[in-house]
Amino acid sequence: MEPVLTVAEMRSVDEEAQRDTGLSALIARAGTAVATEAVSMLGGAYGKRVAVVAGRGNNGNDGRVAARLLARRGAQVVVTAPGEPLGIRARVDLVIDAAYGTGFRGDYAAPDPAGAPVLAVDIPTGLSADLGVAASGAVRATRTVTFGAWKPGLLLESGPALAGRVEVRPIGLPVARHEPSMYVIGDGDVALLPRRARSGHKWSSAVMVVAGSPGMYGAATFVAGGAGRSGAGMVRLAIPGADPAALPVSSAVALSVPLEGFDAGVLDELERFGALVLGPGLGNAVPTAEAVRRLVAFAPIPIVIDADGLTALGDASRASAVIAARKGAPVVLTPHDGEFARLAGAPPGPDRVGAVRRLSDLLGAVVLLKGSTTIVAAPGGRVLLAASGSPRLATAGSGDVLSGMIGAFLARGVEAQTAAALAAHVHGRAAGLGRPEGLLAEDLPELVADVLSSFALGRDGIGRTRPGDRRATERTDRG
Repeated sequence: MEPVLTVAEMRSVDEEAQRDTGLSALIARAGTAVATEAVSMLGGAYGKRVAVVAGRGNNGNDGRVAARLLARRGAQVVVTAPGEPLGIRARVDLVIDAAYGTGFRGDYAAPDPAGAPVLAVDIPTGLSADLGVAASGAVRATRTVTFGAWKPGLLLESGPALAGRVEVRPIGLPVARHEPSMYVIGDGDVALLPRRARSGHKWSSAVMVVAGSPGMYGAATFVAGGAGRSGAGMVRLAIPGADPAALPVSSAVALSVPLEGFDAGVLDELERFGALVLGPGLGNAVPTAEAVRRLVAFAPIPIVIDADGLTALGDASRASAVIAARKGAPVVLTPHDGEFARLAGAPPGPDRVGAVRRLSDLLGAVVLLKGSTTIVAAPGGRVLLAASGSPRLATAGSGDVLSGMIGAFLARGVEAQTAAALAAHVHGRAAGLGRPEGLLAEDLPELVADVLSSFALGRDGIGRTRPGDRRATERTDRG
């Protein structure tokens, strides 16, 4: 996991670093990092034309240091102030955006790069460093070099589209001393999934799924497939009121439960299971909602609640009362924006991280808010971000697969917030292996297994390279 620091947190880190190291030394290191990145983008500096937009503050100073270093290597460099023409009449080879840093507010008229790549310093000018909300005329960068840690705005909302590829450079900032409250999940974190024990068996990571309704089996099948392909040794599938003989053929083992009062039959079976996934496709009948609430209150194992299960919980006041009745096993809620609004009483708004934190504290549960960057908050304020999502996942049933994955990771013994964030990361990486157009939810479980297998084989050194931890992350597929 890599730390993600808000503007206020970064200011504290900067102040400490200036006391320890001195401002001029930090600016020299940052400017050198920018110049190094520029040379990489240019394929060498000699003879290249570079326009640097440098403001009055430290961000501008970073750009001016980079300009001097590039000029020493033979580049033709012109430094201009924000709002002025770029200053090179011929076509430029690179524009460096060092106009304003993380504290910028208001609108900004980014100069036209005329097709040249743009390198942003710390964050593209006009992009909110905390929220990812873009001002009118914000810079659209090809690449961003940021210092010490990720900023939330690089990962949220418009950030991925405007920041391009992000490089995090450690210039001597004491980030680790400040115990960040937010982290972004990377490929290397999949190693947090425990290995299967040599003596393990199917019940070592069993998942119960309560989903679907008579004649409506799709969601239940997607959940079961996501769980099975994510390491659940046994998946038991209960579709209330459905004839087990009529269920689609799958590796899930059917459990016959009645349409009304199905909670009793499920509770009787939970002793051998490591997690329960509850909700997709159940429908919204009153008896169904009552059974869901009883299951949430009395199930002694971790629960993932999605879709119709969230609707059954009602608003935050009613949901928190049901969750509070539990005996300690964690709850993971996985709303999209509409479901979040029903729970919280209002949409997430521009401060998505703050909204998820507040709902998590109110409910006493882990809350996963779906999105191109998924936000996972736990009570107490810690947030994990999964930024591997893409438009490929905007298809019916993909969220059901994710719920099954979270259930499997819980059953494998992963802590609840980490299980949810890891599942979201792997879910996005799996979509990246699929078709750019026409990816369906039923495609995802096998792709998930491929991703997890590639990590496991790489970790064990069996002939395949484990996918790298994308510190430098391409964001173009998230739009």
